[in-house]
Amino acid sequence: MKRIVSVSIGASSRNHSVTANICGQDFLIERIGTDGDLKKAVRIIEELDGKVDVFGMGGIDLYLYGRNGRRYVIRAALPLARAARKTPIVDGSGLKNTLERDVVNFLHRDCGLELKGKKVLLVSGMDRFGMAEGFTRMGCDMIFGDVMFALGLPIPIRSLKNLHRLASALIPIVCQLPFHWLYPTGHEQEKVLPRYNKYYQDADIIAGDFLYIKRHLPERLEGKVIVTNTVTPSDVHMLQQRGVKLLVTSTPEFNGRSFGTNVIEALIVSLSGKRPEDITADMYAKLIREFDITHRVEYLN
Repeated sequence: MKRIVSVSIGASSRNHSVTANICGQDFLIERIGTDGDLKKAVRIIEELDGKVDVFGMGGIDLYLYGRNGRRYVIRAALPLARAARKTPIVDGSGLKNTLERDVVNFLHRDCGLELKGKKVLLVSGMDRFGMAEGFTRMGCDMIFGDVMFALGLPIPIRSLKNLHRLASALIPIVCQLPFHWLYPTGHEQEKVLPRYNKYYQDADIIAGDFLYIKRHLPERLEGKVIVTNTVTPSDVHMLQQRGVKLLVTSTPEFNGRSFGTNVIEALIVSLSGKRPEDITADMYAKLIREFDITHRVEYLN
């Protein structure tokens, strides 16, 4: 049995372990949270290095991507990446321009949603350029919430062009900041502080990283479509109680849990037998089809 371990700086309350058979191969898939403790995450990776098949890096990205695929390294994530000397480690960014770009086409093609003219709140476009470009290409009316959800300033971005401009200016600076300034880590991931209600309510589709979506979630979201990544059964129950109509996750469901893109990327790396650095975006797209990795769809109300 192959073993995939996602070491996350997120809350340990979201830990999960599941066995699954994928393409005839048995996997043990685990998520280990460190409640925001980066040093503990490094220690776990060092202890398991060489003992597992592939690591996922959860709760933090190693890379952000700018226009034309330019890649920026997040300084806070480097100690985690460097702790894995024998076992490959991935952060999920290899799938954000493939699996997450495809989920937009999937909404139109398989869920029957007419996207042109739909109002979309994408809570963070900088770490999901595939989604950002996909929704824009479909003719959606966009609000990018990067400044609101990462920096706490009520400034919506209304075009992909302006998002690219902002990314060019901010990403080099953002990548040097302490990560907890930008993203909920540890027990902060469990808090819901309603804010930006107007933007949630105006949107037909709320998309992007789930912890950003959850961070300021209103009490009611009747009829909304949520397009996201990692959700637990309690997350799904919360969305159902608040009136969400449809939940679509870019990653598949294993025993009631949609794991993050870092886990699915780790699975693909393990199944392919290749090193992460040897897999291009086109190869990821081909392997996703070959291994029949599909999106999750759940009608909640």
